Amino acid sequence: MTTTPRRPRGRPRDEERHEARHAEILVAAARLFAAHGYGGLDLQVLADALGVGKGTLYRYFPTKADLFLAAVDHGMERLDAVVEAANPDCDPLAGAVQGVTAYLTFFRDHPEYAELLLIERAEFRDRQPPTYFAHWERNRPKWEAKFGPLIAAGRIRPLRIETIMRVLSDLVYGTMSTNFYTGRADDLQQQARDIIDVVFHGILTESERRRVGQGVSAC
Repeated sequence: MTTTPRRPRGRPRDEERHEARHAEILVAAARLFAAHGYGGLDLQVLADALGVGKGTLYRYFPTKADLFLAAVDHGMERLDAVVEAANPDCDPLAGAVQGVTAYLTFFRDHPEYAELLLIERAEFRDRQPPTYFAHWERNRPKWEAKFGPLIAAGRIRPLRIETIMRVLSDLVYGTMSTNFYTGRADDLQQQARDIIDVVFHGILTESERRRVGQGVSAC
């Protein structure tokens, strides 16, 4: 008697193929939108690059705008995964340099996503918040869970967690943007060390902090 082989447990093959095609479209779309611009990209070019019919794109994404915004969001999800993998369970303070380095490295290796953030600003000015900052808001609970215990343990000053997050994020985002705009090719790990050093230790010596804290008269 013959038996029908059992399919392995897990997601159906059709679903897996769908997800793989979905990701493939988004990766190719990011590259081509960055190269041609939003208005300059004919979706037939994307379809040809993928070896599919144009109708296939519309089965996944009803409009060009949907496709573009999904590509930006996919980039932010990929960024998240890279940063998380660089420091999955480590102490957030001890792993800060690795996390910042991973962030800067991601945009160096995938400049198309930095380009898409600029294009989004130009083409979707009324979209609030922009994808990058919507993504930042979605991550807020994760960072609150990391920084809250550090404040409670007396390892970080009792600042608002949102303030800590915004300052760190703005510094790292600004460094990434400057690298992208200028083509600066500094050592990314050293950039990360410099950011963390200034954030953790400030620029003043201990004696100068005491002097300023005592109230130095304005010049």
